[in-house]
Amino acid sequence: MSTIKAIESKIARVEGFRVKVLYETGKDVRSDRASLPGYPYERMLKNSANVRDWIETRFKVTYPGFDVLVLDEGGRRVHGRTKLSTVRDTYLAD
Repeated sequence: MSTIKAIESKIARVEGFRVKVLYETGKDVRSDRASLPGYPYERMLKNSANVRDWIETRFKVTYPGFDVLVLDEGGRRVHGRTKLSTVRDTYLAD
């Protein structure tokens, strides 16, 4: 079982962007909260998918009862229709 901090770190490594895990009510989840399954994916979702696709097909399936914010390099929330390639590119910009 994993902590929220470990899950957020693995998502960043695999998917190429940072996230913030929340309760469905929008409240922040403590990073040391444990007893959650680890992030099971080893390969990033395709660049042509959008943020909403990733949330619905990967995050919500793995972590029901939780919500997530996808963040750009500056720590700003990314809109659901944004392509994952666009989000990932913000981490590469100089």
